[in-house]
Amino acid sequence: MYVSLPNSMHHEWTIRALRAGKHVLCEKPFAVNAAQSQEMFDVARKAGRVVVEAFMYRAHPLTTELIRAVREGAIGEVKLIRTSFCYCTSRQKGNIRFDAELAGGGLMDVGCYCIGFSRLFAGGDPVEISAAGHLLNGVDDVAAATLVYPNGVIATMSCGMTVHANNTAYLCGSEGYIEIPVPWKPPREQAEFTIARSTPPRMDSAASKAGAPPPRETRLVNAGMDLYGLEADAFAGAVRDGAEPFVTEDETLGNMRVLDKMRRQLRE
Repeated sequence: MYVSLPNSMHHEWTIRALRAGKHVLCEKPFAVNAAQSQEMFDVARKAGRVVVEAFMYRAHPLTTELIRAVREGAIGEVKLIRTSFCYCTSRQKGNIRFDAELAGGGLMDVGCYCIGFSRLFAGGDPVEISAAGHLLNGVDDVAAATLVYPNGVIATMSCGMTVHANNTAYLCGSEGYIEIPVPWKPPREQAEFTIARSTPPRMDSAASKAGAPPPRETRLVNAGMDLYGLEADAFAGAVRDGAEPFVTEDETLGNMRVLDKMRRQLRE
């Protein structure tokens, strides 16, 4: 079963479906808060059912190739992660994303992508979170945050529903950086990312000439299937074959804890 209701209804209807014997693919954000999310997973375990948060980009092979490139040391040690996910809409009246009672807001709608991406490549939960934003009718229409991880990785993110941005993601390391121009909704064919290296400082230039890798290398990834088809197949694999979900319980709960803290900071 696919739950794509407004955010405030995910908890109730996912639990109803699980207790009725259904496996559930639940839209992001998984619930209103981490406590609701934990209960949903607890109910799934008791019912012997599978529940997965529907971050579709995680099922695309582009994400798999990014993970592989980082693990193989393509950019050395990851030190900085930069993400943005914004759109600008004037259709606010009657829009569930602008309704506080339905748990709307930019963080819940698109900022959650940036949080999940950062946690994926930083490797865990942040130890420091600093968020700021602009509230419109009780929800954040623009927000930005900095996250610091135990291993020293720093992540910056921006999101919004009334602002334009390039919506790219960057993984910046000690030996180069990766630029992902379409990280959230990669295309079926020729999804791309570029491994790049900055011009070295003058004091390093002599040493950098011998055997230096190319300044830019673009890699293309073909999925062979539309993004939501990939997501459906990955969900089916978790249900039928017992494969690890493309978004794990720990990841979902970690994402929700970060969202809880950021949203609390914006209300203070």
